[in-house]
Amino acid sequence: MEDPVPARPDITSDKILTKPPFYLPEFEASYRYIIDIYEVPPRDIAIFIPCAVRKPYSTSPSHRIMRKIIDDVLEPDSYHIVIFGTCGILPAELETMYPYAHYQYMLGKVKDPTIQEDFLRIETERVAGYLDKTRNTYKRRIAYCIGPFRRALIQGSEISGVSIDQILPGMDVINKIMELDCPFQEGSLNMEEYLEEFYKGLVLIKKSLADI
Repeated sequence: MEDPVPARPDITSDKILTKPPFYLPEFEASYRYIIDIYEVPPRDIAIFIPCAVRKPYSTSPSHRIMRKIIDDVLEPDSYHIVIFGTCGILPAELETMYPYAHYQYMLGKVKDPTIQEDFLRIETERVAGYLDKTRNTYKRRIAYCIGPFRRALIQGSEISGVSIDQILPGMDVINKIMELDCPFQEGSLNMEEYLEEFYKGLVLIKKSLADI
């Protein structure tokens, strides 16, 4: 007997979740919906960016900045934004679907190594699953991330065998930022040095498609 196809998760609940989201069944159910049912729209470029504290993600200051840079470089119908991190991984157009707009959690404040390791393991598996599902959906892939999110993306790419064409910011820039006195070891993606790298990377991705 075949396993039942998962239904679309509840999108009307206003319940706020505060526990680590990567452990919660609500996020596993939503991830399965994306992997098993949702039809990801094909685009030339997939842009992977981290989730944000403010929900929906697109209303957060960091996402507003990233989206402005993206819109300055790319045509709207040429790219697809994919959100990943403690939420798992999801197409940005689903950002208001429960539970993605209904949780409060910051991995950066967690000191428990077990939770950190569990996040990396679970998120790596979910990233790999999404990359495998969409291996023929995009022509190019670019990511803008640091810290454990970056590690999960790299490991997920290795497991799936689907490469990320550019992962920004580059390690040389990250290493320079780590020498500074920042609240977080690798700084913030809103830092000018990182944003400049992101802009340049988008320009190169666009050019690579034009050169085909």
